[in-house]
Amino acid sequence: MASSELYSSPAVCVPTETDLTKLSDELNLKCTSEEIKSIAAQFKNVSSSYQRLSQISEPSLPVKYPRVPGHRPNIVDNPYNAWSWKCDIKGSNEGKLVGKTIGIKDNIAVAGIPMMNGSKILEGYTPEFDATVVTRILDAGGRIVGKTVCEDLCTGACSFTSSTGPVRNPADETRNVGGSSSGSAALIAGNKIDMALGGDQGGSIRVPASWSGIVGLKPTYGLIPYTGAMSLEQTLDHLGPMAANVYDCALLLEVLAGYDEGRDPRQPRDLKVKPYTSLLEMGIQGKKIGLLQEGFSMCTQRDVVDAVERAAMSLVKVGATVEYVSVPLHLDSCAIWTGVRLGAYNNMILGNGNGYNWKGYYATSLQETFYRGRITRPYDYSKTVKLFCLIGEYMNKMYGNKFYAKGQNLSRVLTHAYDKVLEEYDVLILPTTPHTASKLPPGDCAVAEYFETILPVGKLTQGFNVTGHPAISIPVGKSKQLPVGMTIVGRHFDEATVLQVARSFEKIEGENI
Repeated sequence: MASSELYSSPAVCVPTETDLTKLSDELNLKCTSEEIKSIAAQFKNVSSSYQRLSQISEPSLPVKYPRVPGHRPNIVDNPYNAWSWKCDIKGSNEGKLVGKTIGIKDNIAVAGIPMMNGSKILEGYTPEFDATVVTRILDAGGRIVGKTVCEDLCTGACSFTSSTGPVRNPADETRNVGGSSSGSAALIAGNKIDMALGGDQGGSIRVPASWSGIVGLKPTYGLIPYTGAMSLEQTLDHLGPMAANVYDCALLLEVLAGYDEGRDPRQPRDLKVKPYTSLLEMGIQGKKIGLLQEGFSMCTQRDVVDAVERAAMSLVKVGATVEYVSVPLHLDSCAIWTGVRLGAYNNMILGNGNGYNWKGYYATSLQETFYRGRITRPYDYSKTVKLFCLIGEYMNKMYGNKFYAKGQNLSRVLTHAYDKVLEEYDVLILPTTPHTASKLPPGDCAVAEYFETILPVGKLTQGFNVTGHPAISIPVGKSKQLPVGMTIVGRHFDEATVLQVARSFEKIEGENI
């Protein structure tokens, strides 16, 4: 007897007419009883397709290197509260990353290692696949020593929203280290690891890099495949390298960048990866650098402006031209990002961490776990996730996707505005954050204080997520012992020039120490 003829549990439950009537009312479809009866009958036909679909094996991402599960760190084993999980996965015996210890942000899948993405909603989930960037690190000889804490569902620019508690800033443990790649930044700044992976949808690599005093690069949209990481919104999602210095950042970028066999459809098929480390020392003689006037004007701390301006002007010493430029629409970049980000809450929540309308890789086990979690554990959402969900749903119910659509349309206008200036200037420079690291709020802080601490932080970084330009934050000094970060923005897929400018400043700074 063929296996298809034996009994097997149904893949989906067939709805009753009462179920369909309730759904019709919720969707305002005004179905008649005759229509409901016929639709119920049709579903029985459709269910056979779902049954067959559930039986067909789907492709997954490869797992090439052995590992043991590791452990959740205890207080003694967890500096700055920055580790979500400790492990020790050794890659190839040869490659660019041999000898490097690396942390992986906990929104990125590592097979056999629990993944929470900062949220109790995913508690208990262990992926069965390695994200493409994880495989590339191991292929290059890197040693993965753990998953780093990230903010709850990557929704927060400060470091106190994760379900595992606040991540403390090595520069001052009473302060935020920034988010959402909080653990990655803290562990590098505290000299606990050499490099880390971060994710960035609105500044989540660059803000913690700035506040902790490390180097963090949000690359050009699509340069690094997002395959195997949990999404917020496909048009904003970026993964990128974080490191203690520009060379290591460039080295990790060389390993991570490149086409992923169509699994990430945002990537051009002819994507070329440059030898970024070999190009670092070419210098910036004759380069034109524009100081983005609007970026400086959005700062709320004068000594941050002074530190970044002083750092940028020092590049004249190595042959660059430095002058102020204007992109008036930059002042509206936060509003444009907000329309996209809040309008896309459906992608994060109702799309179960991956969304729809995308031809790339879907992590079905992750989506299934997230769906169960959001149904059974609604009280475990952080305040920031609740904020995004409520405002996003209100806007969708009242106005459809009008503001999401307008934000996407204006993102192209903003892209053109930056591109126009970058036709004349090689890079743009501005402060990464409007102020230095804020204090961690007390555990019993009012909800208003919670939101006021988080929400203004990303206003200088968010525009480059909707336009996809490469942007790196590098440390350029301190204000009252707290690090100050400078952002360098370049043309699409011209990370080489961005890194050259960053390295040139690093060398100037080294000579002054």
